[in-house]
Amino acid sequence: MRTLFFAAICLLCVAASVSAQRIGYINSATIREKYPEARNAEQRLESIVNDWKREMDEMQRAIETLTEEITKNRLIWTDKERQEKDRLLVQKKEERQAFANRKFGPGGEYDATIPLVTKGVEEKIYAAVQEVCFEESFDIVWDKSTQPLAFINPKYDLTVKVMKKLGIDVEKLEDAQQKAIDSDPRNKKKPSEERPQAKRRRSRTESEETPAAEKKDTTQPDKEKTIEKE
Repeated sequence: MRTLFFAAICLLCVAASVSAQRIGYINSATIREKYPEARNAEQRLESIVNDWKREMDEMQRAIETLTEEITKNRLIWTDKERQEKDRLLVQKKEERQAFANRKFGPGGEYDATIPLVTKGVEEKIYAAVQEVCFEESFDIVWDKSTQPLAFINPKYDLTVKVMKKLGIDVEKLEDAQQKAIDSDPRNKKKPSEERPQAKRRRSRTESEETPAAEKKDTTQPDKEKTIEKE
């Protein structure tokens, strides 16, 4: 019970802390898709991967050719010939698997190549995000493409502003975002939020006349008292 109470207190503290912060989000996948330098980096990476895949395809064709040869000639070969061909087939399969692991396995050349090819692009995108955050006074920015968000208000989407910093043409995206913001009922002002009408200020003439009138009224009871006394 005490543990549950402590957990509830922690959640309340976290909620209070987050509510005091300004939170926005971006879609890095959209930024990379529209950013020419990111597309060029992706094409370079894809070219490297295609070269590796072609080598693997050649290895696979050699394996298939040898397998077909073994199947066709198994009955006419001597035991020694069959054993040699079988060992060669196993060797080719192992070489292909080793090549695949070396290129695409965990910690392989593909994993090492990605940061080398995309490092410059990612640094520019990160710098643009930082600049927008400072200018717009955001404390936290989520990446919608890697961290799905259950509740999103389009007015906190900084993707277009980041793309502007990178020199990307965002006219159509900017119009689409503005339409989304305008059509979202959460962004419409409530009647209670409308500014009340300012009270009419009294003119100087009215201010001067009012005390005079009040002063005239206060003298009337004095006259009545004088008449009664007489």
